Amino acid sequence: MDLPVVRVRALGLRWSAIPGLGSLDFRALRAMKLAGLKLLQSQKFDLVYFSTTVFSLNVLGPHWKRNTGVPFLIDYQDPWVSDYYRENPGVAPPGGRIKNAIMSRIHAYNESRVISCCSGITSVSPTYPEQLRRRYSHLQSLPFRVLQFPVALRDLLRMRESSVSQCVFPVNDGLRHWVYVGRGGPDMAKSLKAIFTALRQWQGDCPELYRSTRLHFIGTSYAPAGKGEPTVLPLAAECGVADIVTESTDRIAFSSMLKCLLDADALIIPGSDDAAYTASKLLPYLVVGKPVLTVFHERSPACQLLRQLGGAVSVTFRNDDRVDRIADRVTEQWLLQNRFKDSVALDLDKLRPYTDQGQAEILCDFFSAVVNGAE
Repeated sequence: MDLPVVRVRALGLRWSAIPGLGSLDFRALRAMKLAGLKLLQSQKFDLVYFSTTVFSLNVLGPHWKRNTGVPFLIDYQDPWVSDYYRENPGVAPPGGRIKNAIMSRIHAYNESRVISCCSGITSVSPTYPEQLRRRYSHLQSLPFRVLQFPVALRDLLRMRESSVSQCVFPVNDGLRHWVYVGRGGPDMAKSLKAIFTALRQWQGDCPELYRSTRLHFIGTSYAPAGKGEPTVLPLAAECGVADIVTESTDRIAFSSMLKCLLDADALIIPGSDDAAYTASKLLPYLVVGKPVLTVFHERSPACQLLRQLGGAVSVTFRNDDRVDRIADRVTEQWLLQNRFKDSVALDLDKLRPYTDQGQAEILCDFFSAVVNGAE
């Protein structure tokens, strides 16, 4: 089924010098507001669903609802208002503390206005609804649904049969290539340093295995191509293992990401020290049939999913764990047992609800319940 896509013309880059118009979302906001209103008034719609991390666009929900009566839902892939940098003063926020403080106040103001009008919320983490209910007491009766980032098995099947190649790292060169595709950042420093510290110990204990291994971190920055700042390689250098680590900050296409996973000898997923974090690409990693190492906060929703499905060697940590203690777990569970050579069994029967079809069914049922007032 082909779905129509409505495109709008944002203000040009020359407007970005004006305070408040530096980012694309603010330059496109008026055009989005008018186009959405025209569309909602042109035919019957049951619901508007905002699923974006460009949270400034969510303010259109109350405006459209006020003018058309169409209810809206908000999807939380990340927290709109985050206390992470306040609770972790040692971590520098992007753009600096002054800009972060100003934007946090703006986000808090906008979120309170939007949440008071929305008809329901979906979230990738159960922690986000809990945070919202603590912040806004009137949300106790608001419908919530927690949904995982799904996996499309058909995409993997097509990539296995495709002639598409990736040029990020070599294959069949006699080396073991361990791959991670995804963002980096200071919140992942603890899990990354634990992996690198374990590798430094492995360097002395098993030098031949160490020298034949390469770790590739791909697409670690959201910055435009060629402008990203490395956040992984400096940690590898600090731990003394930069000789086997590469980092490419540029994002890659989804098809290239799948090809990298399929070409890898093993996969690694470093997690955030934010307990609410869940990796968006976790399920694709699990279903490609490769050895997988994850290092997550013990209260991350990803850990519960891994306990249910299997498919990975799961190393966990607490807030007060030292890096060397986490590194010892990586060594014991991953390196000493050579778990990087064999995949972990995945429960395919339990996987079905987390496929694209399974999650779509859950989401559509939630839509219907909200529209019909059954939630």
